[in-house]
Amino acid sequence: MVYASGRILFTRNPTIASKSAPFLFTKRLPSSSKHTLLRSSSNSSVFSFSLSFKAGVSRPVLFALRSDPTMASQSSAQSVHDFTVKDARGNDVDLSNYKGKVLLIVNVASQCGLTNSNYTELAQLYEKYKEQGLEILAFPCNQFGSQEPGTNEQILEFACTRFKAEYPIFDKVDVNGANAAPIYKFLKSSKGGLFGDGIKWNFSKFLADKDGHVVDRYAPTTSPLSIEKDVKKLLGIA
Repeated sequence: MVYASGRILFTRNPTIASKSAPFLFTKRLPSSSKHTLLRSSSNSSVFSFSLSFKAGVSRPVLFALRSDPTMASQSSAQSVHDFTVKDARGNDVDLSNYKGKVLLIVNVASQCGLTNSNYTELAQLYEKYKEQGLEILAFPCNQFGSQEPGTNEQILEFACTRFKAEYPIFDKVDVNGANAAPIYKFLKSSKGGLFGDGIKWNFSKFLADKDGHVVDRYAPTTSPLSIEKDVKKLLGIA
């Protein structure tokens, strides 16, 4: 006999329990039936998907999977290029515009102990390799010590005036939690950190190749210039 509850399949035979997909249990046919039926309701977030397998008994089981539109969108993404984000002025930016570019994606902050060194070296790295195909994408975030409290306009003024940032700076976003920007959910799922997927602090860095695939991740304390060799490798510079 098989039961489904929440997102986990339970059975008298624990060896087949699966967490790979959510299940809905809406009807169990009489014991004389050849099948135990797990099927979706009329909820639009549920789609039909049938599969038969042995459940420690001779009867196969028919079940349905619940589709989460948000996760489906995220899981269907193959690269950074599949996302659209907002720039600091509220305009949509299709990241497929950066196809053929090596991308260094950084969550930035204006009042962090790492601000001066990171902004300075990011500008140096960009100046050195922008003509050869490097693009830096900066995403302000106020989740760490509330060290990015300003408006988008104030952040632009700070970065562009004080540190001569010529690379694009985007809308302030969350990088952790339920409201994390989809692009950051993708980045974290592509490259987990040493102590889990969550971003640990300001100036965490992700490096993506020309096809938008995330190839490396660096801690906040890793200086931009120290990853120059990795950037050059992706740019095809000897």
